[in-house]
Amino acid sequence: MLLNWDEITDVVVIGSGFAGLSAAIEANNADASVIILEKMNAPGGNSIISDGGIAAAGTEMQKKLGIDDSPDLMYRDMLKAGLSLNYPELVRQVTEKSNEVLQWSIDYLGVEYMDRIDIFGGHSVPRCYTPVGVSGSAIIKRQLKKLDEMRIKVRTRAYFKSFIRDSKGEITGVLVCDDYSHKHAESGIEKRIGIKKGIVLATGGFGSDVNFRSTQDPRLTLNIDTTNKPFATAEALKEALKINAMPVQLSHIQLGPWGTPDEKGYGVGARFSDYIVFPYGIVVEPDSGRRIVNELADRKTISDAILNIGHPCVGIADAKAVETTGWDIRPCLEKDIVKQFDRLQELASCYGISSDDLNITIEKYNGYVENKMDEEFGKQILPEASPISTPPYCGIRTWPKVHHTMGGVQINTRAQVIDINQKPIPRLYAAGEVTGGIHGACRLGSCAVTECLVFGRIAGLNATTETTSKVSK
Repeated sequence: MLLNWDEITDVVVIGSGFAGLSAAIEANNADASVIILEKMNAPGGNSIISDGGIAAAGTEMQKKLGIDDSPDLMYRDMLKAGLSLNYPELVRQVTEKSNEVLQWSIDYLGVEYMDRIDIFGGHSVPRCYTPVGVSGSAIIKRQLKKLDEMRIKVRTRAYFKSFIRDSKGEITGVLVCDDYSHKHAESGIEKRIGIKKGIVLATGGFGSDVNFRSTQDPRLTLNIDTTNKPFATAEALKEALKINAMPVQLSHIQLGPWGTPDEKGYGVGARFSDYIVFPYGIVVEPDSGRRIVNELADRKTISDAILNIGHPCVGIADAKAVETTGWDIRPCLEKDIVKQFDRLQELASCYGISSDDLNITIEKYNGYVENKMDEEFGKQILPEASPISTPPYCGIRTWPKVHHTMGGVQINTRAQVIDINQKPIPRLYAAGEVTGGIHGACRLGSCAVTECLVFGRIAGLNATTETTSKVSK
């Protein structure tokens, strides 16, 4: 079947988050012509609203700080959190290239990271690096700057509608709705873009697609908020499934336990819980005043524990914990998401907790901190942790929010999309949250950015190695 193409290029990248922009950079560096499509008004996707934290093992900073880490330890941590449902060969790619991709972001992109390494739940050691500004935009801006130097612009309001295939079923291009309006999906002008080499699908997850996500996990109705932007939906994933891409673990949807019902979306409270409460404080159930979980467990464990309670719990930390982490909590206080109290009794009263019960819980926990052993939940007591005893005391209500979709299309280590017969689909590659199998049942914090950069680069480079197709105008 002969088509009249509106345009022809070597590589089309669909999506402009961490993975998509990395793919475009690598494709261009391999001397391929590249078109980047983004359905929204601006580039960056969900990546731009993340904290930008990247996990990397065996780095120079870790060695300087005496942190004993390795790609193998990171690999074991990811499999443990993922309940061994991860695809081992994909996890190996992420962990083995984690240090390399961190250095690539520093040396090649010019990303600046804070002079600190953090530990999040499920990681055995500190290995999480946060960009200056604590925002994924720090990485996205540097990627866009690099692409600007390459004279490649992200085409915004360009909605991917479907793959175009020839009579043999092989992909030859994409159908795009140009000048697309999110509010008026039927608007825009259809265009056909032919590809000489390959397509990189980097459209992200489906955390905001209530119909699709609740089909996979019936708990995730409108009653559960999401940290994602509203456009994090499943239409591109569905198009891939229509051409027989193998779906992988679509029901594994991660909830962020650091969410709070007192603000919409990601908000400012999440960082208070994740960086301060979980490592150095406690989470208690208001009715009993008791801890409910190892606060440094993986996200699934903590989220499930809170959901099992059936209502928001309370995260508690003191002034010493805030000082130890070095984080500025003023935005949380100004928005009244985090509340401060001079006395624990006042905190207990505010959140409807029995003061006596809370005192017993904190006294017990402080004993664990002193003895460097949590006999109740097995929480890792960090070397710099101190008892909860220094006012002012801080509290936050916690309730999980849909954060990340671990499921998606199956890929191999070359980032090729695999079909239902376990064979690569010619010319189709994928990277980032639209793929499945890397994180298994639960993603560890900061590993998504690592995954996106690692597989984005792999996908972009390998897409250029396809045999040149015969598309022509």
